[in-house]
Amino acid sequence: METLGPFAFRLDLSLHPALCKLLHMATNLAIDDRLIEQAVKLSGHKTKKAAVTEALREYIHRRKQARILKLFGKIDIDSKSDYKRDRRRS
Repeated sequence: METLGPFAFRLDLSLHPALCKLLHMATNLAIDDRLIEQAVKLSGHKTKKAAVTEALREYIHRRKQARILKLFGKIDIDSKSDYKRDRRRS
């Protein structure tokens, strides 16, 4: 136990994740309301937050996929490989 003036406290790092979520400040963004409304409507989500979160996940996923295309023609393919056979589960 460490003391700081008249206050005594013990540092409990197990509380860190909970405190981060509790103390996390909202991010304010100026996003076109029409885009948000369309995203909510098309996604079927009930909240703007859920629609935006899903949109960001999709955006990140697509960007990661696009990186793979940059490898096209740069990786040597094993002509003996049978990817269909390798995908089958026994």
